[in-house]
Amino acid sequence: MKKIGFLIFTFIFTCFPSQIVRKYSNEFLNIGAGARGLAMGGAVISNQNDVYAPMWNPAGLMGVENDWQAAGMHAEYFESIAKYDYIAFAKPIDRNGGVFGVSIVRLGIDNILNTTQMIDSEGNIDYDKITKFSQADYAGLISYAFRPNQKLDVGINAKIVYRNVGKFASGFGFGFDIGAIYHSDIGWNFGAILRDATTTVNFWNIDQKALSVVVNGEEFNPAPADKMELTMPKLNVGMSRTFELNRDLELLPEAGLNVDFAKTASLISTDFASISPYAGAELNYQNTVFVRVGFNKFQNITDIEDLKRKLSIQPSAGIGIKYRGLTLDYAITNTGVGGSNFYSNFFSLKLDLRDFRN
Repeated sequence: MKKIGFLIFTFIFTCFPSQIVRKYSNEFLNIGAGARGLAMGGAVISNQNDVYAPMWNPAGLMGVENDWQAAGMHAEYFESIAKYDYIAFAKPIDRNGGVFGVSIVRLGIDNILNTTQMIDSEGNIDYDKITKFSQADYAGLISYAFRPNQKLDVGINAKIVYRNVGKFASGFGFGFDIGAIYHSDIGWNFGAILRDATTTVNFWNIDQKALSVVVNGEEFNPAPADKMELTMPKLNVGMSRTFELNRDLELLPEAGLNVDFAKTASLISTDFASISPYAGAELNYQNTVFVRVGFNKFQNITDIEDLKRKLSIQPSAGIGIKYRGLTLDYAITNTGVGGSNFYSNFFSLKLDLRDFRN
């Protein structure tokens, strides 16, 4: 197995030049979906067992039993600078317990000022030539989960990505995720997902005329030479267990690691991979009221004012209310960048038809 993995990485780096590997390509797909998981800081790799699972670990779709589930989420990201939306549907489809799911994701920023035409070829400024445009990222996920044995769940995402930057550029991409959850005999769950397992490939179409500006014979905003980019694999692993505190209360904690196969600001960072821990927990009262907290994105950053290195953490929290088959969740999270005061709010709704019919 190690030899196969080595050959895959060798093929990727040999066939594609390093300049088309983008460290933060398709990063919007790593945000996650559902206020439950976001409130727990993403600590749901081994315990998200519903229609939101494809964005965390598609193997969790095996928790959708007997009937279909539907979900939707709206977020005001970075204090309403960006809008993040998600809708999904999941349903068991065969006698062997396989579950099919489909999800649609959009992250967009509207009313961005376009100043490319503000200065004419002679260097004169005309503010009337300022226009506005939108930048949006879309993704469609087709997911399937199955259970090869009683202890193991496996799931796969097939992803189609469309990205649009106003009239300047647009791109299409495709890729795959694969995940698994192992259920031990003593109650522990172990989950893992390899995002962009075969790398996700994006092809861009750039309008050079709309993008570039020529002032006094010098060209600004030239189009990038590469029209293709690769999203490298990312690995998330976690373990969790439900503890019964008393007749009414249950506690579900999870802890794990996020692994990027690139050099980042994570706590452990090398040229090959960067590793950052995460942790979160959910307190469940009679399966009706839920209180959640999480910590993610442990990073070493440089303070802008004193230029000193310090630890940055992205905290999160949230609540949830369930009535029969309807669950409403809320989460709030800090950007985690140098103690920033920007907060993001997430609202999500889930409909489980099985609970309504029982």
